[in-house]
Amino acid sequence: MVTDFLAALEDLDIDRALAYAAPGIVYQNVPLPPARGLPAVERTLRGMARHGTGFEARVHTIAANGPAVLTERTDVLERGAWRAEFWVCGTFEVHDDRITLWRDYFDWTTFLAASAKGLAGALVSALGARSRATAR
Repeated sequence: MVTDFLAALEDLDIDRALAYAAPGIVYQNVPLPPARGLPAVERTLRGMARHGTGFEARVHTIAANGPAVLTERTDVLERGAWRAEFWVCGTFEVHDDRITLWRDYFDWTTFLAASAKGLAGALVSALGARSRATAR
């Protein structure tokens, strides 16, 4: 269920992703405040999809113990030419075939470094396109 949920997010298919969520789902990127309940999580996910052009969750390790599912993964966020790849550890809880908790932990320094690297790549791409256009 968790990998199917992440696959729906990769497809930016928010409706399909929400089909895996319980009405009382809690989603949190630690240490940010949690989104509580399906409407709040839906607003968050739709906002992410509206502002992003791509998402990938490369799952390296996944383990389950009862209702708890732990993932170790590399997430990739994209917006146009900007791309950031960073390590994430996710905790999910599944009850009655629905995700009731989704909590992600990541290192903010690594995320900021990946964001800066993505910005530099986007600038290089834009400058290269401008240079090619000027050369014509």
